[in-house]
Amino acid sequence: MMTQELVYNAESKERLDKYLTAELHDCSRTQIQKLIKGGKILVNGSAPTPHHFLKKGDRIVIEQNGPAVARPARPPLAPEIIEQTEDYLVINKPAGLIVHPAPGVLGPTLADWLKENFPQVKKVGENSDRPGIVHRLDKDVSGVMVVALTPSMFASLKEQFQSHTVFKEYLTLVHGAVLSEEAVIDFPLQRSKLSGKIVARARGAEGKESITFLVVSQRFSRYTYLKVAIQTGRTHQIRSHMQAYGHPIVGDSLYQNKKIKDNSGLKRLFLHAHLLRFQDLSGQSRAFRASLPLELKDFLDTLS
Repeated sequence: MMTQELVYNAESKERLDKYLTAELHDCSRTQIQKLIKGGKILVNGSAPTPHHFLKKGDRIVIEQNGPAVARPARPPLAPEIIEQTEDYLVINKPAGLIVHPAPGVLGPTLADWLKENFPQVKKVGENSDRPGIVHRLDKDVSGVMVVALTPSMFASLKEQFQSHTVFKEYLTLVHGAVLSEEAVIDFPLQRSKLSGKIVARARGAEGKESITFLVVSQRFSRYTYLKVAIQTGRTHQIRSHMQAYGHPIVGDSLYQNKKIKDNSGLKRLFLHAHLLRFQDLSGQSRAFRASLPLELKDFLDTLS
């Protein structure tokens, strides 16, 4: 049996199931409630209810069922190091690599690679399963990530991400012809209680504020190639927004439009984080880029 530990650090109280739904991106609230009711989640050593309210300092332990399968410390899909300083590490994460452990995730993760190659990162951050990690990319998304190597850099990056001052730009290929050369998508996002997916709501409806900017880079007969920037960093934001906009991402089996059949044959999501800009501890703006992966570039070359 494997365990994952979290510490609740917010000043205000929050429901346990709601908090874990936001923290454990790969689990729906229904799945988390089942874990709680099954006694697989403890708070300060005791079994809570899903409606238990957390207070600052509460220690949450999550048990994962299954045989004791050790995760290899070195994932077969190792990231490329773009930049390394004393304070931070910038990497190019390959598609297929999971960023950090979660209930049900037994495969190797970026967190494992970080702990092996940068032992100092084990003491950085608020969660031992996410050493130095202040943001994430979905498993099937590739591209630039920054990891803090010191507590001071972790605090700085966390504040920058929370205040939405980090600039993140993605390259994506979507189905259909996007009519506008530029657009802003601002549908609020909320996790569905039925499917567990992140769904876009009508403007003014309940949900988290989510803002996505897009610019058309190239047009093809059945697809549109876009540059996409996000002001907010919600779970599956670009994927859910593009589906709601009527132009789902090529290769996305989760956020598809029933009227659009994906015959691309692409074995991954066509979404790549190619630009990341943040401030270092001296206040200097730092920008890093990662080229489009070969498998995505080759696919683009087949289009007309």
